Amino acid sequence: MSTDPPWQPLEKMPCASGPTLGSGVIRTTPDDFQVDEILGFEPDGGGEHLLLHVKKRQTNTHWLAGQLARLAGIPGNDVSYAGMKDRHAVTTQWFSLRMAGRPEPDWGQLESDLVEILQVHRHRRKLRRGALRGNRFQIRIRDLSVDKKELVRRLTLLRELGMPNYFGEQRFGHDYQNLTLAEQLFSRTRPQMKRQMRGLVISAVRSQLFNQVLAERIEQGCWNMPLQGDYFKLDGSRAGFADEPEQSADLSRRCQLQDIHPSGPMWGRGRPLVSGQAAELEAKVLLDFEAWRHGLEFVGLEQERRPLRIRLHDLAWQFSGDGCLELSFFLPAGSFATVLLRELVDY
Repeated sequence: MSTDPPWQPLEKMPCASGPTLGSGVIRTTPDDFQVDEILGFEPDGGGEHLLLHVKKRQTNTHWLAGQLARLAGIPGNDVSYAGMKDRHAVTTQWFSLRMAGRPEPDWGQLESDLVEILQVHRHRRKLRRGALRGNRFQIRIRDLSVDKKELVRRLTLLRELGMPNYFGEQRFGHDYQNLTLAEQLFSRTRPQMKRQMRGLVISAVRSQLFNQVLAERIEQGCWNMPLQGDYFKLDGSRAGFADEPEQSADLSRRCQLQDIHPSGPMWGRGRPLVSGQAAELEAKVLLDFEAWRHGLEFVGLEQERRPLRIRLHDLAWQFSGDGCLELSFFLPAGSFATVLLRELVDY
């Protein structure tokens, strides 16, 4: 008998705005999905690292990092980036290269129809994962089979109320294989798992536990409002604070204004940051995931919190002459554009 935990794939989890309104097609061409990476800091102009701002088309981040290392004559692990970017898209992305006194190569040797070097700066530190303010998206949805008035109403609602901060399906690998590998990793039946793969599996498990909690709060209608004992995250900030019962009315008001957001667990060692009703809900949802929770604690991760909701204050849209829907919006680092799309249509 299988002892795998009863996790739900994202496609089975509830949307916050109700059922999708119809269907559409994304990524017919790379230009239909454009992503611009926004750094969370300014290059300081000195140091042993080079920061490269690169525009790429239909190009894998890992492959491009390898090409940069080869041209610069440095080891692959001296090339860093803040996050992965879609291959089937047109994206701009930042890379850092630890040059350690080596001369700067001719970056023009790398340029092609697929790769363009936009900027080069000196910087004192390597680019670390997540060191972004976020990403700006321009997405075109073609072949719409949907009532446009209903679609506009849904978009307006999302702009006013925000979207659920699910981790997108990209986090879990093809056919959720990263979750399938979790049992092997945590039971130590596959000790030779490569470091990069191990990191992906651990990240997928942690993300899935968060998604399970968010799905339950959507089902209960409390994903975007306070639950007694919640831990709140400030909008646009990593800061947060625990529920204060004497301020319940003010917390409800601030949630409605999207000044603060309820949060969900990023599992790890230590005492959960929630209490009361919020803690009871999370404990019930995660009861059957004991092996995953213990595995995350064993690898040394600490308890953290992630907002259940993302604000969409700059979401804009228009319909092109050929009937396509064109979307423009910004998301903070770690949030997924496809989660917004699934609130609209099946794609």
